[in-house]
Amino acid sequence: MWCPGCGIGTIVGAMLRAIDRLALNQEDIVVVTGIGCSGIIYNYLRFDGFHGMHGRALAVATGIKIANPRLQVIVPMGDGDCAAIGGNHFIHAARRNIDLTAIVINNQIYGMTGGQSSPTTLRQSRTSTAPKGHLERPFDVCELARGAGATYIARGIAGIPIQLVDLLANAMSHKGFSVVEVLSQCPVQAGRRNGCADAWEMLRWLKGNTVSSKRAAGDGADGKLAIGELLNVQAPEWTEEYDRILGNNLKT
Repeated sequence: MWCPGCGIGTIVGAMLRAIDRLALNQEDIVVVTGIGCSGIIYNYLRFDGFHGMHGRALAVATGIKIANPRLQVIVPMGDGDCAAIGGNHFIHAARRNIDLTAIVINNQIYGMTGGQSSPTTLRQSRTSTAPKGHLERPFDVCELARGAGATYIARGIAGIPIQLVDLLANAMSHKGFSVVEVLSQCPVQAGRRNGCADAWEMLRWLKGNTVSSKRAAGDGADGKLAIGELLNVQAPEWTEEYDRILGNNLKT
């Protein structure tokens, strides 16, 4: 399981509620994970799953989806798994618009390996590799996905699970590459180094530094991250286009 105060369990619960809402067939679901705190998610689920190498979850998921397009392939990843070693796979999965659901659990740190800085670590945050404060600007995962071509993008918070269920259900229903970034707390590795070792305190900070996407669209963001549905557009999906070009029916 996960450390006390970790948000991953709440996120997994929201994912399962979204699956239940959509009445998805258990036998049609595959959960693919990489390495990190999110890597063990599929161990606790009664779905087919694959525990891949660090950063390669989307590559494995792409192969599974191409082999059997009828499957609902869900890919939970951490911010390091997605935006560091797996960053290349992330942008190209988005560019292809292949029908996968990427759940990016962003706790802004490498939690499992000792609290090192990740690509989403905020500037001036203290980590084990930046004890005086992190110097680099963080990736905005949602903007990265938008620029690469994802057709469904949303952001939620582990501390608002009701909204998160809605976003995940929408992402799973979307035909194309969908990304749901979930801002989550890591009190053990991130919080304690930054004077915020209590999970509730970290969640309050996350809520205080985010704003609804509707308010953000009306110039009400005031430097805060928008949460909610950020993009929902239609574009040709990769496996369907491949099927059309070959003139075969790939759906088994």
